[in-house]
Amino acid sequence: MTTSMWKHIRDALAAMATPTLAAAGVSLIAIVASSAQTYPSKLIKVIVPLAAGGAPDVIARLTAPPLSSRLGQTIIVENRAGGGSAIGTKAVATAAPDGYTLLFAGLNHTLGPALTKSLDYDPVRDFAPIGTVASGSWILVVAPSVPARSVKELIGYAKANPGKLNLGYGVNAGPHLVGEMFLLATGIDVARISYRSATLAVPDMLGGRVHMNFATTSNVLQLIQEGKLRALAVTSEVRSPDLPDVPTMIESGLPHLTRSFWTGLLAPAGTPAGVIQKLNAEINASVRSPEMRASMATRGFEPMIGSPQQFSELIIDEIELWKAAAKSAGIVPE
Repeated sequence: MTTSMWKHIRDALAAMATPTLAAAGVSLIAIVASSAQTYPSKLIKVIVPLAAGGAPDVIARLTAPPLSSRLGQTIIVENRAGGGSAIGTKAVATAAPDGYTLLFAGLNHTLGPALTKSLDYDPVRDFAPIGTVASGSWILVVAPSVPARSVKELIGYAKANPGKLNLGYGVNAGPHLVGEMFLLATGIDVARISYRSATLAVPDMLGGRVHMNFATTSNVLQLIQEGKLRALAVTSEVRSPDLPDVPTMIESGLPHLTRSFWTGLLAPAGTPAGVIQKLNAEINASVRSPEMRASMATRGFEPMIGSPQQFSELIIDEIELWKAAAKSAGIVPE
């Protein structure tokens, strides 16, 4: 068969195939659009990759009811802790990208690359950011047995009693890295006690077995007010309205320890854009509601509204920020 004959046959086949492919393309667009319009048609599962009681868990449970109401579908929040949040996070990364299995993440999502040598997932490539929900800061608290009422006094006492105090923290969480940065900046010698979740350190503080901890307002505010724990400083740029007498780290002479945390919702990579946009719109509307803002305020959280693109940029920036912070604190990924 001659070259010209092959060309004639190829052109004829291409001519027949073009309308078919075009129709297929239109059908695919229609299917994607339809999936966004009919979403959600069944129960949605939101996985929190940390133990119950932490900031991401608290905010997830605040967010679920109004979001469920707006979507007209049941939303359940499931804690799947372990592996420094890796177990729950990987479960979502490998879930079907249909919008029915979502991840409610916090700083743990961007801390992984700074603290773990090899993750079973990629925090950027394997997820589709939906939107941020809330932010907040940490409080440096000490047990009543510690004779310090300021950061300066704590540093002085620790230096006069090397190795006598210990710091409790949740492994691979924000307070873990902030705590290490605090120890590096102050040069104090204290023991470290790691927990699966930062909230688990609080009972040991009340029992006198842990002396220092970086905690969220929601976890320790009542204990501070009752005098069971003593707050020395907050990591926010300004004082907390819940603790107006507690200075910031800036006021305490440690401005580089000004840090905050965020929480947000992610889906598996490949989730239809229409589904992502719908979830983002409904999350933002939920967070804007006076009821949601009031609930957050009573727990020391700030509303954090944004687009999927802004959330994506935040995640990428945070990964590099915490990598640099870990390196400066002398933390080697394990």
